[in-house]
Amino acid sequence: MHISKSFLHKKLQSLVGQSAVKMIRSYRLSKAKEIIENKTGSSQLNISEVAYEVGFNDPKYFSRCFMKQYGKKPSSFLEK
Repeated sequence: MHISKSFLHKKLQSLVGQSAVKMIRSYRLSKAKEIIENKTGSSQLNISEVAYEVGFNDPKYFSRCFMKQYGKKPSSFLEK
């Protein structure tokens, strides 16, 4: 892209209102929520598998971020 990291950060901050890291994390969490909600009860789904699928390396950190963004644990979405 031929721009510096600081310029990219400032541009994203002005356009989206978030840093690149927060924007990517938010996107990953929304994808995880979609995956959890779209799975039917017939297939067994593990929260750690969802975390790894969307790019988180630590399921505990994934659960903390999920709880912070949605106010519920990922397992509560799984139970629906």
